This record gives sequence, C-alpha cells and structure tokens, in this order.
Amino acid sequence: MKRLILLLLLVPALAVAALGEFETPQQEARYRALSQQLRCLVCQGQSIADSDADLAKDLKREVRRMILEGRTDAEIKDFMVARYGDFVLYKPPVKASTYLLWFGPFVLLIGGLVTWSVLARRRQAGSEALSDAERERLRQILDGADRRGDA
Repeated sequence: MKRLILLLLLVPALAVAALGEFETPQQEARYRALSQQLRCLVCQGQSIADSDADLAKDLKREVRRMILEGRTDAEIKDFMVARYGDFVLYKPPVKASTYLLWFGPFVLLIGGLVTWSVLARRRQAGSEALSDAERERLRQILDGADRRGDA
C-alpha cells in the first residue's frame, strides 16, 4: 500500500521529467511563457501549458525542441502560426484576416446600442397622449365606421 501511495505521488514529477530539463533557467522561463501564449487547438479555451490533450503535449515537445535549438520566440510563434494558423495564438495579430475577431464584438455592441436606442424612441413616441384635435378626428372616424356597419 505504501508503494502505491509513493507511486501516485511521483507520477506528476515523472510527467515533468518526461519533458526534459533545460540547460538554463532562462530557457525554462521562455518555455513557460510560450506555453501560456499558445492555445490548445483541441481544448480551445486552454493554453498548451494547461492542457493534457495529446496535441498540446506534442506542441510542448516541439516548443521545447526549438528552444533547445536556439530559436527565438518570434521564430517559434511563426512556426506555430504557419502550421496551425493565427488561432493558435492567444493574441493574434491585427490584420485583414483577423479584423472580425478583433473588431466584431465592438461592432455588435454598437449595433445593439443603436437598435436599443431606436426601439426606445419608438416606444416613447407611441406612448404620447393624443391632442384634443386628434381625439376628435379619431372619434369622427370611428363614428363613420359605426354608421357604415349599421346600415
């Protein structure tokens, strides 16, 4: 029983060791930062650092390999974008293909506010009381309709 408990306690440590050690603390810091900036394409709401999906594990290995090869953060991100598209980045660049992603929520918000404003004005205009002249004209119209209906 003690061996089973010890084994269960060592599993997380073995998972970290499976990635391998870095040569410097700076490399490890870069790895952690990049892992937080890249999105898991399976989970979509998690970074590859937070995901246990097989694809995320592959991406982490790839990031580690490129860091050990001496590639820059920009080169690693460019490689990931070339392979998986801008969606792999948590902060995709502002360019023509990502305008909807960046500005779409603001357009929807403005459209909603304009619609709400127009509807509020219509509701307010429809609730205004009739003037005396309008009431008299309405009474004449209704009386004329009643006479036609009685005949």
